[in-house]
Amino acid sequence: MLATVLAAGPIALGVIEGSADAVSNLLKLWAGRHSDVAGRRRKPYVIFGYLLSNVARPLIGLSGSWLTVLAIRVTDRIGKGVRTAPRDALIADSVPDDQAGQAFGFARALDHAGAVLGALAAAAIVYFGTERLDIVIAFSAIPGIATVALIAFGVKEAPRVAIAATAPAPLAWKTLSPTTRAYLVAIGFFTLGKIPETFLLLRGHQLGMSVVELLLFWAAMHVVKVAIAEQAGRHTDRLGRRPFILTGWMLYAITLFALAFATSPTMLWAWGLALGFYFGLTEGAERALVRDLAAPAERGTAFGWFHMIVGLAAIPAGLLLGGLWSLYGVAPAFLVSSVIAVIGVFGFWRWVR
Repeated sequence: MLATVLAAGPIALGVIEGSADAVSNLLKLWAGRHSDVAGRRRKPYVIFGYLLSNVARPLIGLSGSWLTVLAIRVTDRIGKGVRTAPRDALIADSVPDDQAGQAFGFARALDHAGAVLGALAAAAIVYFGTERLDIVIAFSAIPGIATVALIAFGVKEAPRVAIAATAPAPLAWKTLSPTTRAYLVAIGFFTLGKIPETFLLLRGHQLGMSVVELLLFWAAMHVVKVAIAEQAGRHTDRLGRRPFILTGWMLYAITLFALAFATSPTMLWAWGLALGFYFGLTEGAERALVRDLAAPAERGTAFGWFHMIVGLAAIPAGLLLGGLWSLYGVAPAFLVSSVIAVIGVFGFWRWVR
């Protein structure tokens, strides 16, 4: 919709995605920390976060400018900021040590499965019904309502821990273990080289792909993520997180390099699916490693740090890609992002043992 209806370019797209993620990820540390302080009570934060996002998101269809989309996306991301760290901590609290990778991989697979079904449903509505994207987006309210109801009435969290009579330790970077800090710095560098996935849709639009083709492309990327995520997460429980993260990050850097020279929809499809493989390979492992490094009473805080750093790094990443794209073209933008990602790979290999 941003590209075809509101005529937003790469800089506007970078501002929207970067600003929304900034708000979201600053809140993730706060929400994760407070879910720890509240005796590891995670569920209220998760419910509120999903409710706010699912109220805001359908309003994008009523937007008349990209500035309105920016405001709605920020509201949507506030909801994501409140729910994400407590949700991951809730998963971490609910599984034994030898199933953490599988649990996070399964959660990511289900998340991407929802994205597949959503994209296919949107493509079907556009193809068989209407090309009005505001109507298509409005339909997203239906699964949103179902999600909130399912969490409220179907999810049970681990028994609540008694709240300590003394004040909790102050929130500080230095309280994290050296390995945790090294991991967070490495993933921050790597994220500086990551591209918002919406830029792939913008590139597809430039290469002449129709709305239906773009939706199918988006769905196909998520199909790959679904196919890989749970199995990869399960294998990290046996083989360790580090090999999967290193392999996936290196694949991502190589794929960005190749995308710099993708000049046809076929090439975009091929390398876009490779990105899907990267996500499936690493998302569960990255989160499971956070769980491995954090004490049970500090899991919400640890996930808050993780998501905040990743999100803050995504702001300059999106702006850098959008700026280079507008000033110098697609190839330099993707090449610079690839080089930055390689720095993150080296940092993880060198610092995280």
